[in-house]
Amino acid sequence: MKAIQLEQPRSFRIIDIPDPLPPKHGEALVRVHRVGICGTDIAGFLGKMPFFSYPRIPGHELGVEVLEVGDGVTNVAKGDHCAVEPYINCQHCSSCQRGHTNCCENHQTLGVHCDGGLRPAFLVPARKLHRSTQLNFDQLALVETLAIGCHAINRGQPTAQQSLLVIGAGPIGLSVIEFAKLSGANTIVMDINAARLEFCRRSMGIQHTVLLTQDGQETDRLRACTTDGSLPEIVVDATGNHKSMSHALNYCGFAGRLVYVGITQQEVVFPHAPTMHRRELTLLASRNALSQDFSRIIRLIEQGSIDTRPWITHRTQFEDIPQIFPTYTDPESGVIKAIVEIP
Repeated sequence: MKAIQLEQPRSFRIIDIPDPLPPKHGEALVRVHRVGICGTDIAGFLGKMPFFSYPRIPGHELGVEVLEVGDGVTNVAKGDHCAVEPYINCQHCSSCQRGHTNCCENHQTLGVHCDGGLRPAFLVPARKLHRSTQLNFDQLALVETLAIGCHAINRGQPTAQQSLLVIGAGPIGLSVIEFAKLSGANTIVMDINAARLEFCRRSMGIQHTVLLTQDGQETDRLRACTTDGSLPEIVVDATGNHKSMSHALNYCGFAGRLVYVGITQQEVVFPHAPTMHRRELTLLASRNALSQDFSRIIRLIEQGSIDTRPWITHRTQFEDIPQIFPTYTDPESGVIKAIVEIP
């Protein structure tokens, strides 16, 4: 069986691997039909993802079909179409026992810490499969991306009376925007890329956008987007850029909350007294997502509350990934979401 391996940063290769064994108790053998490419994959390719290990078969945004199930599996059956929750948790540590399976102390993410879905078939714990009788494989592959934004918004806990700023309109930022809108909050999006902001206005119905420039006037432009001219109560930084993350507190209103959903290996630095302490801000991290987030997202897409179709801007075939993938790292490519089709 062929698989695509990221041997080291910037070096993909097509390798031969053994066919998967029959599923054991609690396992399912799945056929991979679609793989979404996200910022984690790009950061892993560039050598900038702190949790990524090499060599690695990437792929954690997956639309799959169940081929066979092992003993004790009741949540899915042969032929089911599923999204994959790629966060493999141990079920035994303190975090898991308290329900925080997204930050298990022994956490393994498919395609990051252990091999993922850029291969035709593999074994997965059946409890990590979320079935749908309505969604196609493209939609199922986007559930994980949306789950990241869902969890980030749950961390920020916005209400319909509040203003919420999303910094960064890449794929993770877009997933945050979807759930910010569903919360009813006055949603504002800031980015350095005018084309991405245009996408947010045209395809996602965002009324207020702020182009981040070098003129230092973004705070004034941001205040103009809120109902009372104050800074937003909630800010979600989805950039993964340490400079943006260091500066994001300046956009938080008094008693506000800042959620970091992006990841950086570099230091995040900010003055405590004049901003953090004086405004009594709350700083939150958001990692991965929970099982119930996947179930909720599938229902929302099935109901038509979330439309994933505008997201997919690029498609590629499995065997073309080593040649095509480097182009996805170029902002000029216009990639919002690339989908890999596995024949």
